[in-house]
Amino acid sequence: MTLRKEVTQAVCPVKFEKRETCTKISEYFGINTFSEPKMEKMVSKHTFNAFKKWQSEGVVITPAQADEIANAMKEWAISCGATSYTHWFQPMTGLTAEKHDSFISFSATGQVLEEFSGNKLIQGEPDASSFPSGGLRATFEARGYTAWDPSSPAFITEASLSKTMCIPSIYISFSGAALDKKLPLLRSELAISRAAVELLTLFGHSAVKRVYTTCGAEQEYFLIDLKYAKLRPDLLLTGRTLIGNASAKDQQLEDQYLGSIKERILNYMNDVVEHAYKLGIPVATRHNEVAPHQFEFAPVYERANIAADHNLLLMTIMRTVAKHHNLECLLHEKPFAGVNGSGKHVNWSLADDTGNNLLNPGDTPEKNLLFLAVLTAVIHAVYKHADILRATVASAGNEHRLGANEAPPAIVSLFLGEQLTRITETLESGKLSKAKKQDIIDLGIASLPKFFRDTTDRNRTSTFAFTGSKFEFRAVGSSMNVSTSLTALNTIVADSLRIMTERIKAESGKSEFETAVLKVLSDVIRESKAIHFEGNNYSEEWIKEAAIRGLPNIASTPEALKALVKPKAIDLFERHGVFSSVELKARYHIWLEAYEKIMHIEAKSLVDIAKTMVLPPAYEYQSSVSSGCTNLSRSVHENGVTLDAGVLEDRKDFVAKISTDIYNVHANIRILEDMLNNARGLELENKTAYIFSDIKPQMELIRRYIDALESVMPDKLWELPKYREMLFID
Repeated sequence: MTLRKEVTQAVCPVKFEKRETCTKISEYFGINTFSEPKMEKMVSKHTFNAFKKWQSEGVVITPAQADEIANAMKEWAISCGATSYTHWFQPMTGLTAEKHDSFISFSATGQVLEEFSGNKLIQGEPDASSFPSGGLRATFEARGYTAWDPSSPAFITEASLSKTMCIPSIYISFSGAALDKKLPLLRSELAISRAAVELLTLFGHSAVKRVYTTCGAEQEYFLIDLKYAKLRPDLLLTGRTLIGNASAKDQQLEDQYLGSIKERILNYMNDVVEHAYKLGIPVATRHNEVAPHQFEFAPVYERANIAADHNLLLMTIMRTVAKHHNLECLLHEKPFAGVNGSGKHVNWSLADDTGNNLLNPGDTPEKNLLFLAVLTAVIHAVYKHADILRATVASAGNEHRLGANEAPPAIVSLFLGEQLTRITETLESGKLSKAKKQDIIDLGIASLPKFFRDTTDRNRTSTFAFTGSKFEFRAVGSSMNVSTSLTALNTIVADSLRIMTERIKAESGKSEFETAVLKVLSDVIRESKAIHFEGNNYSEEWIKEAAIRGLPNIASTPEALKALVKPKAIDLFERHGVFSSVELKARYHIWLEAYEKIMHIEAKSLVDIAKTMVLPPAYEYQSSVSSGCTNLSRSVHENGVTLDAGVLEDRKDFVAKISTDIYNVHANIRILEDMLNNARGLELENKTAYIFSDIKPQMELIRRYIDALESVMPDKLWELPKYREMLFID
């Protein structure tokens, strides 16, 4: 029996003792976070008020107040069992990072004390030398700084034998340049707040002092048995299967989506959610997704910077908890060919400090001029900067998913729904007609209730869709940090809000305010209408139509990333104080280099798997089949065995087919190795372009030949777990 078969026989869920609990979620939600109510109880009123003023007005707390808060944090953390602390930050690796320090210090007499000062809370100094910098520092310059982000609460992470207090932080270079993904997001929050407040003031909402973006990131993922993952070098090294023949059954019956959740998966989900609740992560929804063994968590919406932190924490929890259940959590955008990949649908909206959602249409959106102005600004932003949005979701993993059957294409478009489309069309003509109120749906059965139809249907194929009081950006990849897309989205909308404000002010000098607003809305909608599409984004017709409209369709990650360093983008981000030119160029270089490294790892892994795990058993099978063919031929010619016409030729054809596929695998592996050698001497931009145009198609060609071999070789010779096992055996 092969190792693969032994593993298949041994696959089973982890046994858990049945546990009865009456504990309410509300009794332990956020227990591992240093929330504001906890801080308020542990520090003086003066210090707490100063902390709140720091958050709302940017008036920095004093060193003494920082010491008081730090001591309160330390006392809380120690009371929870923590012995160390760390500044938890988001370097340009796309992951999170932490360097742990103990609370201990020593008195003059050598006595051990637990101390934590305001200086240590506010600033840390992890070594920056091994983090990607894109030229923001020289190799020999190792100093980098972390700084506490007071808008996001400290929290405690738990391991079996330890607890650590984590302080959400930004991360900067010695010269002050952003080396992380959090600081630009916080800058973009300020930019959109300034622009939105100015527009609101123009509309008479002078009481509003701050506008926030809100976010809810739906997280898709796959789960497979851990034993299978350990037998797949490609999954271990790259997060996806580089080879694998499609199963006879995949998702064609559509029986997985929102289906009954299997007990093993439900136990895992419950465990994840419990860990998330302790950290104050508001996971609200869990369900089966479309592909076999694909699932989703979705949260309640929060302020965007906290939502970004929480999504990163949730991904860490998902991976960690999976191991406890003998499962592997796959967050790659396309871990299995032929079935849906995983995205992260980022729901985004705007709210002011008086509690209003600026993207709430209300009962009569055609009368809500402020809503229409904000909506039009978003439309304008997506139209004008679609290339920047596309760049924020460009990665080696997402390249496999964008444009496939479950994801928006690489063409960015915007969906509004029937009612808002009708309103924008009339606005374009310079008029406003009364919109239909929400239709009431009568189900025709007296015992069932009537219910209201939403103002928009959902368009699951749209890149950027209005889904009722919010927009859903559906192109973000499952493994990605949402901060990047949120930063860009905030900045481009801030710019369009500013443009709207300036144009309304200019027009107001010529006519009454409402007339001026309608004139500007009409002009901007007309200018931006090419981005608006209500149909099927997956269709071939849309690809042709988008080209006619002049909308870019960029499949290549290296090509898409170029949008970040165009003069238009540099001017935009510098003008709003989100990125400097140097910071933008550094990110372009980092993400381009990441693409090159990931694809190089995948190509080398494919070569290794082909040489050591595919070709040896294939040669063995080729020898066996050839010997059988020779023996059959000898039986006919030497022993006079009579066979039906075509039997011997059929056997010879099979030997030829196997031999051809084996030859093509080996020959194309040699070509791939030559390509990798050729790529070494190229500059980064030329190298990544070559990877996309030549190396990636070569890898796909090799895969086709290997998958053909997998489909005919005996199970006893094929050691790699197959799709039919990984995706269908519980």
